[in-house]
Amino acid sequence: MDYQTLSCIAVFCISLVLTGIIIPQILLIAFRKNLFDVPDDRKIHKGVVPRLGGIAFMPAIFFSLACVLGVSMIYENEEIAHRFVYAGLPLVFGSCSVMLMFLVGMADDLIGVKYRAKFVVQIISALFLCGAGVCIYNLQGFLLITEMPAVFAWLLTILVVVLITNSINLIDGIDGLASGLSSVGLLFYGIVFFSYGYYIYAMIAFAALGTLVPFFYYNVFGNPNRQKKIFMGDTGALTIGIILSFLSITINSDNIGMEHGINPIVIAFSPLILPCFDVLRVYLHRLRKHRNPFLPDKCHIHHKFLALGVPQRIAMLLILMVSIMFVIINIILSPYVNVTILVVINIALYGFSNIALTRAIRSREKRMSQTLYE
Repeated sequence: MDYQTLSCIAVFCISLVLTGIIIPQILLIAFRKNLFDVPDDRKIHKGVVPRLGGIAFMPAIFFSLACVLGVSMIYENEEIAHRFVYAGLPLVFGSCSVMLMFLVGMADDLIGVKYRAKFVVQIISALFLCGAGVCIYNLQGFLLITEMPAVFAWLLTILVVVLITNSINLIDGIDGLASGLSSVGLLFYGIVFFSYGYYIYAMIAFAALGTLVPFFYYNVFGNPNRQKKIFMGDTGALTIGIILSFLSITINSDNIGMEHGINPIVIAFSPLILPCFDVLRVYLHRLRKHRNPFLPDKCHIHHKFLALGVPQRIAMLLILMVSIMFVIINIILSPYVNVTILVVINIALYGFSNIALTRAIRSREKRMSQTLYE
């Protein structure tokens, strides 16, 4: 086994073990200090559940990366050391972005933060990425656009970062959904970066993935009556969201996949289609209904599955399967289909699926209403 493969396995395992150790301590503190996510009419869960699971993410990710990179430098592994120097500025400013998101998320989970303040922090985090060169300067032919002036590239990058981070945050509505979708994206990015020799970025993806595995266990299979269940909260969603933003934009800006005929923008954003499309649809739906687009409701895709009577875990698995399907379809079609047409196909598939779900919900409600009156 070569050193690069071993490094990726090591960061994943260290991050997994650390998160597995930290989460029980967070649960213990949360129950001693009464730090709970109290249920209401909009929320699915019953009973009190701590929402501080995301506090374990950043320490575990940073420690595992620092530990493995330090060992690489001690043993003078030229490949890892060279990649680390090459990615120095993006890593430093990317770390600043992650820290900012982590801190504002933790503040929101503990005392509450207004959405305007969170938007400001998201914009500042995006500016750090742009300053490091992690920026969408090229749309790879989407809408016939390739290279863009810096001012438009920075504005687009800010919009994309805000969209991705909020999509992960807002789709966190049923157990395992946000962590599951994020895991699909991180695993995909880790494999892509490793395949193309971007080992530092692959390590970041696998380190973040390592934090989600134990969290997923506690979130999906944890028993709230035994004080073993936990949510990631804004801390986790914003932290993972900015990491996904960083990795996806890096794939596009470095033109990864171009030599194999796969459009980089397809590789970059295919794993994020479902959460991003969902948050855009919900935002437009709220505007159409003359509601505040930033106030929560029950319009997300997981709410639709639940309205059909689908159990939470089955709904989560179905949505994960749909996300994987989008990735597979896009990667297969990318060498043969223009990227603009491919985006239109994605929008059409998502739109028709939502229309079908809405009609199925109305049909079910009609049948239940008729049964009630009978």
